[in-house]
Amino acid sequence: MEDYTAHSIKVLKGLEAVRKRPGMYIGDTDDGSGLHHMLYEVLDNSIDESLAGYCDKIMIVLHSDDSVTVVDNGRGIPVDVHSEGLTAAEVIMTQLHAGGKFDQNSYKISGGLHGVGVSVVNALSSNVELTIWRNCKEYQMSFANGIKTSELCVTNEKIRKRGTKVKFKPSDNIFSFINMSFTVLESRIRELSFLNPSVEIVLTDERSDKTRVFEKKENGLVEFIKYLDGDKEILSSVPISIHDTSVLENKTTVFIDAVLQWNTSYYEHILCFTNNIRQKDGGTHLIGFRTSLTRTINQYIENFMKKQKVSITGEDVREGLTAIISVKMADPKFSSQTKEKLVSSEIKSVVERIVGKTLSAFLEEHPKIAKSIINKIMEASLAREAAKKARELTRRKNVLELNSTLPGKLADCQSRDPAESEIFIVEGNSAGGSAKQGRSRFTQAVLPLKGKILNVEKVRFDKILSSEEITSLITALGTNIGHDEFNIDKLRYHKIIIMTDADVDGLHIRTLIFTFFFRYMKKIIEGGFLYIAQPPLYRVVVKNKEMYIKDDQMLESYILDLSAQYFSIIINNNKFSTPEAIPFLKACKASYSIVSDIVHIPEHMEIFQIVSFCIRDEEIDLDLVLKKLHLIDKTYTATTEEDTLVFTKIVNGIKKYIRILRKNVLLLARHPIYKELQIYFMNPCIVQENEIQHTFFSPASLHIYIYKRVKEMMTLQRFKGLGEMNPEQLWETTLDPKKRMLLQVSLEDAENADKIFTILMGSVVAPRKEFIINNSVYVEDLDI
Repeated sequence: MEDYTAHSIKVLKGLEAVRKRPGMYIGDTDDGSGLHHMLYEVLDNSIDESLAGYCDKIMIVLHSDDSVTVVDNGRGIPVDVHSEGLTAAEVIMTQLHAGGKFDQNSYKISGGLHGVGVSVVNALSSNVELTIWRNCKEYQMSFANGIKTSELCVTNEKIRKRGTKVKFKPSDNIFSFINMSFTVLESRIRELSFLNPSVEIVLTDERSDKTRVFEKKENGLVEFIKYLDGDKEILSSVPISIHDTSVLENKTTVFIDAVLQWNTSYYEHILCFTNNIRQKDGGTHLIGFRTSLTRTINQYIENFMKKQKVSITGEDVREGLTAIISVKMADPKFSSQTKEKLVSSEIKSVVERIVGKTLSAFLEEHPKIAKSIINKIMEASLAREAAKKARELTRRKNVLELNSTLPGKLADCQSRDPAESEIFIVEGNSAGGSAKQGRSRFTQAVLPLKGKILNVEKVRFDKILSSEEITSLITALGTNIGHDEFNIDKLRYHKIIIMTDADVDGLHIRTLIFTFFFRYMKKIIEGGFLYIAQPPLYRVVVKNKEMYIKDDQMLESYILDLSAQYFSIIINNNKFSTPEAIPFLKACKASYSIVSDIVHIPEHMEIFQIVSFCIRDEEIDLDLVLKKLHLIDKTYTATTEEDTLVFTKIVNGIKKYIRILRKNVLLLARHPIYKELQIYFMNPCIVQENEIQHTFFSPASLHIYIYKRVKEMMTLQRFKGLGEMNPEQLWETTLDPKKRMLLQVSLEDAENADKIFTILMGSVVAPRKEFIINNSVYVEDLDI
């Protein structure tokens, strides 16, 4: 008690509170969500300028040093002196709850919430550079960790443009990593492009030389829903488009835009936005939309299809529905600073009224489309009733089986703490048997699956519940399934690990399991509970030393390490150390891969590379070529025939011809790898193995020899499946938490993931065929 005095009370001034508790303002600083939210806060300011009618182009650049630049051609941040005694720009950048969004004359509608956006970005960045173009002048100002490092000053007085540029670098003292994902940003910017059809947004990644241009669009939300459902079979020829306004009691105007359509799939996909900000958890606009949708459909059935005696629920109505709801309003209220749920109560009734009016009129004016939609909903209702009966039958069966609710094939763990418990979903009983014997029984459970599980993309919910493999998985996880019954809090394991073979069948089974989780247990992915095991593909023994290798790429790297370890490389009487030998041998391997695309005979490869090292000012020095070839065999001769080089040698009294195109040699000689290797092969390269020395005149021949010798030293076992591994091997390589490697499944771009699952696992063949054709060029090893 004596230590608790006035001195114990800490007052955090300015932006100190943000740096002390960043999660309150920007979200999680460890999983990437908070990091990307930094950019969104800056981008939202530019979008607000577009909403106000002053900006039609935004440029975003991801720099190689992990800094980010956002440039717009809006009005530019004000630079005059504020009543606070500072310039408006400094007030906006350094003080919370400061900005034009509190002034309804500056922004009628804005994406910002509490006016903390750009100041929070400033507080959580190691440095910020602010540039403003306004009043035909250029102004600049800089900050570090939220503190001003230079005054706002004029750097050019003859500028004929306007706008704002913010360049910031997130602080690596705040965030676990500061490398922003192009894919995550592309998804958000794509949304903004559809939601704001009058602005062009350009995203450039200098790290990978990628640029994505999101052009202006004539019909924003209509084009958005066509993008979302582009690979699905649609029930209507045109989407149902809703656009209306309403004046609230406080005299402000609300703009409601929505578009919806049904497809032949068995799941709903609804996106909600307020002032361009995505609400992952929905809110009052979603409640109003769903309520109105169910009521309107039921009224239509009652008025026009009186013979139908089927009970319709909201879940039935939304099966196969894709919808986008966009609300624009002044002063929206959200549940948190990250704006993931709208809580403005007045919006619910507004959305209900506008959606009900427009949807009712559409159904009456398009009876054929209405009939196809209602038939789809009726089928969903019948399937729901069948699923309900299946559930009840399963529950009665469990009661008769003495309440043994866990599937018999599950080898459960002893722990009942989900945080330390993990379950391995294993392909086949053979692998399941090894896993059950090799696991740690206290924390590790094993559930073997028989063959390929049901493709949930192509069947309704009632069929899913009739699948023994899927019901076993649902029961083991403990969360139940379905809109109303799924409960993530009842998840029995906080690590769900998919463990399948590395062949095509194993990858197919993994994809089928992914599809199930994405469609019916997405919260498990979003919560970070889903993982992929990385069992080894090879077992390697070299000189009684055992090593497990994950894949072919890792095997190549291991062979490279062995090559540097067991062979000495001598260049111009200088011996490479092992660290020096690895990049040299890697370059030799790369050169072999390049030349093998042109030449397929090892002896010809060597001559081809020797010629490529004898280029002088784009001309081939044949005398030098012959001089090097005579070190190998003095019977070599060389002539030229138009654009072809012809080399001959005498073999048992008979001339042997080798023909090489001059253009191929010149092309090879210009390659960076050959320029790098040329200095090493000016003279023969010596490889020493124990006391024996071998001489090589080209990197390809050197690589072929060493690669062959290392392979001879190795005992290599390739595992065709997990079942070939005994329990001890499986524990050592895949189950042991101290040694294993796991890949965590994350959801960076839900819309793109939805499209991929639809293409690969859906019923429509044409998009899948197109996908295979377009991506066939990337296939290196085809396992069929």
